[in-house]
This record gives sequence, structure tokens and C-alpha cells, in this order.
Amino acid sequence: MRKGLYPGSFDPITNGHLDVLQRAARLFDEMVVAVARDNQKQSLFSMDERVAMIEEAARASGLTNVSVRPFEGLLVEFAAREGACAVLRGLRAVSDFEFEFQMALMNRKLDNRVETLFLTPQEELTYISSRIVKEIARLGGDIRAFVPAHVAEALKRKLGNARPDPASVTS
Repeated sequence: MRKGLYPGSFDPITNGHLDVLQRAARLFDEMVVAVARDNQKQSLFSMDERVAMIEEAARASGLTNVSVRPFEGLLVEFAAREGACAVLRGLRAVSDFEFEFQMALMNRKLDNRVETLFLTPQEELTYISSRIVKEIARLGGDIRAFVPAHVAEALKRKLGNARPDPASVTS
């Protein structure tokens, strides 16, 4: 059985992440979404919230061979514990490649049994990032085209509407 690992912070999961996951799930018998606990980013959502949002997105997409697990420490060690033969990484733009390439080479040096595969999202999703989606949501923008509906609702609950409705502002 071939098992793939799709790591990231997923804070929150976007339609770009979901597109990569859907295509990866067709390539492997089992896909594990590895949600990074000790990333260098200040997460908006807790680990439990991120895991739950990804599980709901996978269920809603009919991905029956996908599981979601938090992880900490070295990715290659987690991959070995999970029995994964490959790490999947999404590339949105050429600017992502340099960092991802360095990480792939380092992971290979740490454990050459785990391959790194790069997938690109559909062209119309390449500009989406969790960071940009959170900023749009903070400013009261409509993010429904960028994330699953339940994620948009979670962002709305978490952030509230940071920008007042122009119709309610009086001079």
C-alpha cells in the first residue's frame, strides 16, 4: 500500500490546498495530511480547529482515503512512523520552488527513503494563500471563493468583521 504525506500548517486550509490534496489522493492508496504543530508561524487557529477543518473539507470532497494527524518534530521521522513513501508539497509559483527544493534536498539527506513530489494547484487557485485569505477576512472581504464554506464561517467567527459596514458609518 502506497501512503503519501501532505504536510503544512493549514491555517486555514484553502481551496488550493484542497485541490492538491484531491489530486494526491488519486495517486496514493492513503494520504495523511500532517498538520505542523511547531511551525514558525503564529497560528490563528488551534491545532484541533485546523485538524477539524481539514477533516470536514476532506469528507465534503468525498476523500475516503485521507486522514489528518498533527505532528511535531522532523517531517522525515513522522513520515517513517506513518510508513509514508512520499511527501507531497504544493507549488503555487516559482518563488515557492527555491524553499521547497531546499527542504526536499535536506529531507532526502536526512532519510533518502522518503521521496518529495511537487504538485501545482489548478491555475485559477495559484494566487491563494492562507496568509492572504486571513488578511482579506480581517479587512471584511469576501473569502468564499478561496476556502471551503465551513472555513469561511470559521474565519468569520474567529475574526468577526474587522471593517465596519460603510452603510452603517455616519459622518
